[in-house]
Amino acid sequence: MLDDAALASLAHIVGTDNLLTDPDALDRYTGDALAPSRAFGAEDAFQRLADAVARPGSTAEVSQILAWANRRRIPVIPYGGGTGVMGAVVPAHGGLVLDVKRMNRILSVDPAGLTVQAEAGAVLADLESALAQYGLMIGHDPYSVPIATVAGTISTNGVGYRACAHGPMGEQVVGLEAVLPNGQIIQTRDIPKYSSGPNLNHLFIGSEGVFGVITRATLRVFRIPESRQFASVGFDCFEDGFNAASELLALGIRPALLDLTEEDNDVTLHLLFEGFAEGVAAQAQRAAAVCHAAGGCSLGTEPTQEYWAARRDSAHSYQTAALGQPRQVRWNRWNRRRGFDYLHLALPASRVLEYRRRAGEILESEGIAVVEYAIWSRPELFSMLITPESGHPAEARRRLARNVDRVLKLAQDMGGAMEYCHGVGVKLNHLLARELGPAHNTIRQLKQTLDPNNIMNPGKLAL
Repeated sequence: MLDDAALASLAHIVGTDNLLTDPDALDRYTGDALAPSRAFGAEDAFQRLADAVARPGSTAEVSQILAWANRRRIPVIPYGGGTGVMGAVVPAHGGLVLDVKRMNRILSVDPAGLTVQAEAGAVLADLESALAQYGLMIGHDPYSVPIATVAGTISTNGVGYRACAHGPMGEQVVGLEAVLPNGQIIQTRDIPKYSSGPNLNHLFIGSEGVFGVITRATLRVFRIPESRQFASVGFDCFEDGFNAASELLALGIRPALLDLTEEDNDVTLHLLFEGFAEGVAAQAQRAAAVCHAAGGCSLGTEPTQEYWAARRDSAHSYQTAALGQPRQVRWNRWNRRRGFDYLHLALPASRVLEYRRRAGEILESEGIAVVEYAIWSRPELFSMLITPESGHPAEARRRLARNVDRVLKLAQDMGGAMEYCHGVGVKLNHLLARELGPAHNTIRQLKQTLDPNNIMNPGKLAL
């Protein structure tokens, strides 16, 4: 707990209006979209509320807050849009939630250099609107565009719907400003490539705030495409669609959207080509030939157009029904269900189909249905939506948790990673050291060097 003197000194930094200590606010800020019933063994992490919420308005205030917290050894949990699904912002050890949403300015747009500089709390939708005035767009297009923040998506290295063409969020980072745990402000240069030492951007990309707080980012942006063409292709089996998608990328064809989905025995490859008109026409024509040779049948454009139009619906639903609501309201959405999980695994492309078979056998033997198989943006990025077929909800969730661990470990043992999209948070924390092996010790050493008092999001990344 923070005593009155500590709170007074913190209020001196951010102002009394930007320091929240009332129980309702602490409840709202404790956690993200992950409910304990879907945390699968990490339920204890939800026992603590945050002790306070600070809402800084500048990098200087973030620096002062971290120096203040470091002297007192108070945990600090960076908080963006609250849209995460792994519990990365759960204050497992209590402490101070650092809400960066006041830091939401779009600082500059460089149409010639195709970059934008924005503060950590800028919402992707606002960035999208600002860039449109210049004929530009962001390359990162997750479902959560209406509510996710720049720093939050960098901290989890998220993957969006245009990732086939533009890569995950981390690949779109040109430069960063960040505050280290001792309050020191550092900046990397806003240039796309250099060889004068390591690129420190990667210290913060995908690291869930354990090394410091991102306060500003310079991102690559892209011209709004002059041409766009949708395509939907049906296949008799997942393997045929997988082989077609693999061949497209092997040829150098990179659609903006590439999503192969098997659901209810229907296998559909969703494609969207964007760019200059001649390139779009050529890629779409060659892609159609590749898919036909692999056994595909054109389904026209409508299935993918509908898919594209609805891609952000779940974010709008969450924004309306759950975001900013008390935890119990968010959690009650899942409590009466048997449970489900959406697994996002990265595997060597040559092992994806074998993994699908072996994981499917494990899940079927345990009465767990695979509702959907998919690859998203690359053949290596494989997903499964799974749910227990029967049983009392509490028992079914325990069975689901046990077997989620089994198939995640199988991916690790086959040379893959247990998550490519959402980060680790508290949900997968227990498996990270197993996945990284001796490399986890190197990460721990970095943490001890930069954050010897372990104030930055303690307990995350198994640190």
